Parts: sequence; structure tokens; C-alpha cells
Amino acid sequence: MKKLELISKGIENGYILEKYGVHGTEKLNGMPSLSLPLEWKNAPEGTKSYALVMIDHDAIPVTGFTWIHWTAIIPRDLNKLEENASLENKDIIQGVNSWISSMGGLSKADASHFGGPAPPDKEHDYTFTLYALDKELDLENGFYLNELYKAMEGHILDEATIIGKYKNIK
Repeated sequence: MKKLELISKGIENGYILEKYGVHGTEKLNGMPSLSLPLEWKNAPEGTKSYALVMIDHDAIPVTGFTWIHWTAIIPRDLNKLEENASLENKDIIQGVNSWISSMGGLSKADASHFGGPAPPDKEHDYTFTLYALDKELDLENGFYLNELYKAMEGHILDEATIIGKYKNIK
């Protein structure tokens, strides 16, 4: 049986392209907002939906917590998210990212999208994990990551992870 696989044309040679982060031109109230394109294949039989989580553990020394960049629930019939899907694809349900925190200062509505890389100190690793789920999740836009993890518990059929680095300076 083939394992779920996740890829992105927005990551080249291990690095997230600059346009998807703080060095890009697309911003939502100062937050980098152009989401990366993602594709996946080999979904396990019985997959009813997907969940996507993008986090930055390298933010812990700076912020005191893992920075959440993007959480989304994706319908089963999709096998990719196009560039800028966070703002353009109305079929995905998105959770709150860490830009809602006091360090980001965005409203819940604005923070319920992709919030691109903006490492303040050095190069960071950004982890994208796609989960294939055996049910559709009953969450609404603006959900929190802990709510997503609770809803997924016992329903993960497979998962795939990719990591992209982003530089803090040009």
C-alpha cells in the first residue's frame, strides 16, 4: 500500500519561495497571505476529508510557543490546493493562526487564513502536515488548533509531512 504523499511547487531545494512569506508582496493587514500550492496523492481508502497544519517550532525561542501558520479542513474530492487557495478557495474551512496572538495583533477573521513565514531572528523550518481522515469534521471557520486535534483523534488514516525553510533576510 502506498503512503500518502505531499508535495509543493512553492518549495524549491528545501526552501519556501520568498513570495509566500514576509518578503512577498501579498499581505493581509501586514500578514504574508499568499498561500503555497500543495498537492497530494495516495489517499488511503475510506478517506472522507483532509486536515492541513502548518507550524513553526523554531519560533519557540522567540515567541515562547510553536507558531501556527495555517490550519485547514479540505474536502475529500480535492487533491491539491492552488496558490492563494487560502483567500480564494471557499470550499476549505480554515482555523485561526498565531497572527491572532498579541505578537501578531490580527482579528480572528483576518487570522483565519494562511499566515506566511516571517522569521524574526534566523532561518526557520516550517512543517506542513496533511492528515487523511475517515470522517468529515464538524468545525467552522475560525476553529483553534486544539479543536482540530480533538476532532481528528481516532480518525487519522494516514499523514504526510514536508518541511520548507524560509530565510529571514533577502
